[in-house]
Amino acid sequence: MSTICETFFKGVKVKRLDDEGNSVNVYNKPVVVQLEEYDPKGMLVKITEESEQKEFIVRKGGGNLLRVGRKGIFVKLPTESLLLTFASDEDSNQFTDAVMKIKADKSASVFSERTEESSASQYFQFYGYLSQQQNMMQDFIRTSTYQKAILDNPIDFSGKVILDVGAGSGILSFFAQQSGAKRVYAVEASSIAVHAAKLVAANNVDDVIKVLSGKIEEIQLPEQVDVIISEPMGYMLLNERMLETFLHAKKFLKPGGKMFPSRGDLHVAPFTDEALYMEQFNKVNFWYQEYFHGVNLSSLRNPAMTEYFRQPIVDTFDINICTAKTQRHIIDFQTAHETDLHRIEIPLEFHMLQSGTVHGLAFWFDVAFIGSNVTVWLSTAPTQPLTHWYQVRCLLSQPIFAKQGQLLTGRVLMVANAKQSYDLTIEVKIEGTNTVSSNTLDLKNPYFRYTGVTPAPPPGNTHTSPSEDYWAQMDLAGARQAVNLVNGVIVDGLGHVSLDSGPPAHAHQQPNIHQGSIPATGRREKGSSGSPAPPTSSATSLPFNQLIGGAVSPALLNSTSNQPLNFATSHSGAQAYPVIGDYAMIANNLRHMS
Repeated sequence: MSTICETFFKGVKVKRLDDEGNSVNVYNKPVVVQLEEYDPKGMLVKITEESEQKEFIVRKGGGNLLRVGRKGIFVKLPTESLLLTFASDEDSNQFTDAVMKIKADKSASVFSERTEESSASQYFQFYGYLSQQQNMMQDFIRTSTYQKAILDNPIDFSGKVILDVGAGSGILSFFAQQSGAKRVYAVEASSIAVHAAKLVAANNVDDVIKVLSGKIEEIQLPEQVDVIISEPMGYMLLNERMLETFLHAKKFLKPGGKMFPSRGDLHVAPFTDEALYMEQFNKVNFWYQEYFHGVNLSSLRNPAMTEYFRQPIVDTFDINICTAKTQRHIIDFQTAHETDLHRIEIPLEFHMLQSGTVHGLAFWFDVAFIGSNVTVWLSTAPTQPLTHWYQVRCLLSQPIFAKQGQLLTGRVLMVANAKQSYDLTIEVKIEGTNTVSSNTLDLKNPYFRYTGVTPAPPPGNTHTSPSEDYWAQMDLAGARQAVNLVNGVIVDGLGHVSLDSGPPAHAHQQPNIHQGSIPATGRREKGSSGSPAPPTSSATSLPFNQLIGGAVSPALLNSTSNQPLNFATSHSGAQAYPVIGDYAMIANNLRHMS
C-alpha cells in the first residue's frame, strides 16, 4: 500500500551538464526541490522556480539516477543531464532512500500489458490537472446523482469499508464518508492524488479517508472491502477502458459486496441527419484543391474522407432524429469479468418507425446504482439534461434509405486496443433487400461538435402553419391589451406601465447562470404555447452575485416555490436548460431519476 508522501529539500544547487562534461548553473541561487511519491513505481521531482520550472520522474532501476560523492545526485533526462547538490549529507541520503523504496517493476501488471506507455502517460497527465477534475465535478447531473445514490443507501455505507477506484479529487470518497463509512481507500494513479490528500486533510477526515497512490492493478490493500465506488464511464460508456479497472478491483471485494454503479446499459438507435452527414462530407473539399500555394492536394482526398468518417461525433441531438426504438446492451458490473470487455459484439434488429435516410447509429448510456434502499439511475440520454458525456453518433460510409415497417439488422463490434479505447465497426442491412452499409471508426479520435446551440428537431415535423400560428398569438395578445385598456392600466413601483392585468409575466424568477458555464440542451416538454420565456443571465442582476464557483448558490434553493432551477420547464419555444455545475432543484429532479 502506497500512501501519499511529499518531501521538500531546501538549498539545492542545480547544474546542467553538456556532452563534454562541462557544467553551468541552471539557477543563480540554491532552490527548493520537491519530491512526490505519486506512483508505486516512480517519484515525481519538481523545481518550481519562476525562472525555469522543471518536473521529471525518477524510477528505481531505471538507470537515470546516480549518486555522485556525498551530496551529489546525477539525473539523466531525455532532454538534459542535471547534477543536484544537496545542502547536507542527510538530505542527499534521504533523497536516495526515498527512490530506493520505490516498488521495483519486476513483472508487468494487467494494466501495463494492455496499455501503450505513451497512452497511459498522456492519460494520467490529463487527469492530473485540477481544471479537468473541475470539469467533471461541475457536471451537476453526474456529481449530484452519485451523492444521492450514496446518501440514499446508508445501509450499504454506514460502518462499511469502501474502495474508491480512480478517486481523482476524492469527491466520491467524501460522499462515502458523509454516508457513515468506517474507512475509505481512495486509490488514484495520477498526480492529482497529492491534491486529494490535501483536501482530505483540510476537511479533517483523514481518519476515515486514506488516499493511496498507484494503479488498482498494482497496489495492495490491507483488507477486503464491502463496496467499490467509481466513476469509470467514458464516451459511449466504454472509451478509456476504465471499466476494466473497475471490474479488476473486485479482487478486493468481499463476497456479496456491492459495486456502485452496479450496471451499465449502452443504447443504440439508427438516426437520420442529412446536415451532419453533409458537414463531414464537405470537409473533404479542402483536399480537392490543385493549387494550394502551388501544391496539388487532391491525392489526399480519399484518405481524408476515410479519416473524417472514422471519427465518432460527440454532441447532442433531438431524440426525434432516431428512426427506431433503441436496442440495449447490458453490462452487469456485479458479475462481469474484465476480459468480457475486450471484445463486445452487439447484434442489431430495428423495426423502423418512420421512413427516411439512415445516416448512422446513435449511442448513449445509462448506469444504475442498485442499493439496498433505492435504485438510482444516471442517464446520458438525449431526453435528459446534458452531461459532460454528451451522446455519440457514428456515421455510415454510405447512407441507406429505409421505409417505415422495414426490418433493419446488423451489428456493432467493439474491439479493445492498446490506446485505452476501441476500434468500432458498425454494419446495417435492410432485410429482404441487398441494401447494406458499414463503417469502421476510431473511438480514440472523436470529433467534439457540441456548440451550445439547442439542437433542432428533424425537418418535416411541423403540421400547422407557423406563420398563421404566430399571427394568431399576436391577435390574442392584442385582444387582451384591449380588455386591459378598458379595465385600467397597472403601474409598478418603478413607473413602468403594464397593459396586462394578470400576474407578472416573470412570476417565477429563474436563477441566473454563470457566464462561463456550458449550457446543456435537454429536451423540450409539450405544453401550452403561452408561457413566457425565462429571463436570461445578466452580470448585473442580483442572483448573479449569489453564484458560487460557476454554480447557483444553495441559498437560492431555500425558496418554497416548486419552480425548477433552470430545468426544461418552459412551455413555449423559448426554453431554459440546465447548466453543468448548477445546483438545481436537487430534491425533486433527482427523485425523478431514482
